[in-house]
Amino acid sequence: MPIHDWTLVPAGIYHAFHHAWIQSLSNALNGGLLPRDYYALPEQQAAGFGPAVLTLQAGPTDDTPGPRSSATSTTLVARPVTRFTAESDAAFHRRKKSSVVIRHVSGDEIVAMIEIVSPGNKAGRRAFQEFLEKVHEFLEARIHLLIIDPFPPGPRDPDGVHAVIWDEEEGHPFRLPEDKPLTLVAYACGLVTRAFIEPVAVGDALPDMPLFLEREGYVNVPLESTYQTAFAVQPRRWRTILEPRLPE
Repeated sequence: MPIHDWTLVPAGIYHAFHHAWIQSLSNALNGGLLPRDYYALPEQQAAGFGPAVLTLQAGPTDDTPGPRSSATSTTLVARPVTRFTAESDAAFHRRKKSSVVIRHVSGDEIVAMIEIVSPGNKAGRRAFQEFLEKVHEFLEARIHLLIIDPFPPGPRDPDGVHAVIWDEEEGHPFRLPEDKPLTLVAYACGLVTRAFIEPVAVGDALPDMPLFLEREGYVNVPLESTYQTAFAVQPRRWRTILEPRLPE
């Protein structure tokens, strides 16, 4: 199933799908993709950045004695293959410093997050700046991110959200291909931050994307199958509008 043009429907319709996709992604991660001491939770508000899928690492319990196991034993360690890659010169540091503490009510450690961009993130200058601030906070805190932006560039992100994120931190311009205006980007955080960027377009099947749990350890997130699962339960009225028509 190709990715749809979500600008064709009201924002409220997209939000219904947005929540369904978040739940589908969380279910897939908990259904066997994550190592045993990691788990995913749909989160309505993660330090003001959400809704999103959080990936957490559980602390030792009576059922899991001893030190935490390394994710690299059960995740891929080879460098992901995406159309574009970039690496920062140093660790991410926001220009305007503030104290940031990120916790979850479970007490377990947040190690990664999946964020699906919504129209509200780009609705105005203030909303977009708040979105960028939260991205920078998580990267600075070395929380690995996978950002999915199913909306075309606008006046605040003419080359997509990654271009703005990267330019503010590194001053290195990034240009989306004209035929692939939607952005998928995974960030692996450590002493330096690496970005793995895969541009896509309406009508494309979604590729798997890496979600890093450690700097050299990640799981491939099945975007296409989880997207299909979420889309299949949306109201027929709106699916009919979004589904591409066959040529006559």
